[in-house]
Amino acid sequence: MTQADDEARVEQVLNSLNNDTGDRCVDFFRRADGSFGYREFRLDPEDQGRWSLTAAHDHAIFAAYPDALDAALGQVAWLEEAVSRAGPFVP
Repeated sequence: MTQADDEARVEQVLNSLNNDTGDRCVDFFRRADGSFGYREFRLDPEDQGRWSLTAAHDHAIFAAYPDALDAALGQVAWLEEAVSRAGPFVP
């Protein structure tokens, strides 16, 4: 599957969490087939305000949002602090 194929399958971004400096984010999404996933992005000045994909994690398909969150917490070093700041999220 190509990245374009996967992007076409993304139905809805459910939650987007930023690090404390606002230059990194993780988007959690639900695909059209009901599965969940996440992607990590960065925001650099040289990108003229556009978010750049840093880690797609497209190979990972989860049955529920909490499963995707747990996996992302194991992959993204700053995410635990962002989750604590944001508080509970129920899709």
